[in-house]
Amino acid sequence: MVTPLDRPAAAAARAGGAALAGATRALAAIRPAAKPLHPLGRLRTARVERHGCTRPTGVAWLDEPGADEVLVRVSRAVGLPEALPDIHGLAVRIPLPNGTAADLLLASTGSGRVSRFVLTASRGLEGRPLTTLLPYRTPSGPVILRARPTAPDDFELSVASPGGEWRPFAMLRLGPEAADQRRVSFDPVLNTLPGLEPYDWVRRLREPAYRVARRTRRPGP
Repeated sequence: MVTPLDRPAAAAARAGGAALAGATRALAAIRPAAKPLHPLGRLRTARVERHGCTRPTGVAWLDEPGADEVLVRVSRAVGLPEALPDIHGLAVRIPLPNGTAADLLLASTGSGRVSRFVLTASRGLEGRPLTTLLPYRTPSGPVILRARPTAPDDFELSVASPGGEWRPFAMLRLGPEAADQRRVSFDPVLNTLPGLEPYDWVRRLREPAYRVARRTRRPGP
């Protein structure tokens, strides 16, 4: 449930999600490609070192210490030449005990109460935070996640309510490029983390864009 204090942030989140969905449709129409968004990216091995959250969220992966060997795609959303500013993305695939996996997608934004929902473009990731842009439902209320660069290959992972303070819970440490660079389809609508569920309105915003992406995606290396 969104409180009156969080309504401006919720409105910004809806606007950001709608813009992302529209961008996916537009790019799919004018630039048929294997992937409408994040067409170019490199897969990297990585490790998430979780120390837990100071104020529990009710989501075990955020609250409890642990470590995960994950797969990360580092990419540029539009696929512009590196000399030009672009929206940067981090996609994280987390293995689950049941043999499946969960996907988290983060894009370059700000960190402020409203700017955390606003996509930003830059030439590089240095010093640029990335967020999940849209909130997730948890037992303790709505949250979004952030990855903040602390070193060239290290990111502090934090969680916050839509208008709240960031609370670190883990470090994401990128390793070497994955030996197998075959395309991996990250999908946060289909592959969710237990306890971190998209709101129905988030699914409605995201699903058309991901449906377009799935439909227009071409097979390739």
